[in-house]
Amino acid sequence: MDIVIIGAGLGGLAAAACLLQRGHRVRVFEQAAQLGEVGAGIQMSANAVKVLDHLGLRAQVEATAVRPLAFEFRRYDSGELLHRIPLGAAHEQAHGAPYFQLHRADLHRALQQAVQALDPQAISLEARVAAIEEDSGSVTVHFDGGRPPAQAELLVGADGIRSVVRRHVVGVDRPRFTGQVAWRCLLPIERIDPALRTDIVSTIWCGPRNHAVMYYLRQARVLNFVGCVERDNDEEESWTVRRPWSELDEDYRGWHPQVRAVIDHVDRGECFRWALNNREPVADWSTVRCTMLGDAVHATLPYMAQGAAMAIEDAAVLARALSDELAGLPLAQRLQVYQRHRAPRTARVVHESSEMGELYHLIDAAQMRQAFHDRDIARSRNGWLYPYDPLGAALV
Repeated sequence: MDIVIIGAGLGGLAAAACLLQRGHRVRVFEQAAQLGEVGAGIQMSANAVKVLDHLGLRAQVEATAVRPLAFEFRRYDSGELLHRIPLGAAHEQAHGAPYFQLHRADLHRALQQAVQALDPQAISLEARVAAIEEDSGSVTVHFDGGRPPAQAELLVGADGIRSVVRRHVVGVDRPRFTGQVAWRCLLPIERIDPALRTDIVSTIWCGPRNHAVMYYLRQARVLNFVGCVERDNDEEESWTVRRPWSELDEDYRGWHPQVRAVIDHVDRGECFRWALNNREPVADWSTVRCTMLGDAVHATLPYMAQGAAMAIEDAAVLARALSDELAGLPLAQRLQVYQRHRAPRTARVVHESSEMGELYHLIDAAQMRQAFHDRDIARSRNGWLYPYDPLGAALV
């Protein structure tokens, strides 16, 4: 099949690699002038790592990855341990693949190389979509700037929360500001006093109207910090907008010494903050010749560390739906199978991620303690989230 993908982020490249691997002709159009990812961490649980393994990327990814021992949920001031989800060997044994913490750029580079190894000419840059036309026989993408249109049998929108493809499929709807913004910072671990370093875990520090996530990258040489703060005013969504260190300092004043050690030692000109937006999930992702994946269709808050994982799952399932596995079905029916399989799971992730944000931001310490006690997060995720296999789950 002749397929066009809009967007060369993690989801778009994963889809391209999965589809090329199955023999399709794939062209990826990216509006940016160069490929790359921001300086930030990303977490890949077994459900997504299975796809990376399928693409032959385990060795490349593992070379820079960190395997955390656990999620630890702690009170922002006292450091009290509220809940723990074992990872490490327990995660791999239970779910068939490891849990990795990665630099986004490292994962993006691995996926890009996988695509270009299958087709060196698959990716085109500086291609901003202007319009989409669809008829019974094909779909045509028109671009700004005089670039010739691209015609294909199928168009896949992997173009993020402000997706142009989504407007064609769903209609005009704006992302919703969640009332929260996110800080992101990276710093070399040697800046942190050894006495103030956490174990090799992903630590979620839970506080009033605010929480912070800290974990290691690049063989534990780099510490990744993400701080999610409730705000009354909307802000720019871009991941590349720097904000004054003094505002970061104020947001985390009085927090635990292990958090303060990060705030006090980051590069003060390298503190980024962006608005967190999402949409209510939709059940209908497709037309006859267009479909979507990732943030274009199910943007989610980062509170379960599953946004990119869901896009990578989408990529694998879409490739299966377009393969011999559903031989004989017309394209429109294959796309219905794909979205019918994916929509309930991704909607659950969207909703539970929002619920996690509410849990992490409780003000009263006793209420927070009781809420974690009542909600067994570890059992829930081990029951439905991590065991899922995008490559083997029945397509119904």
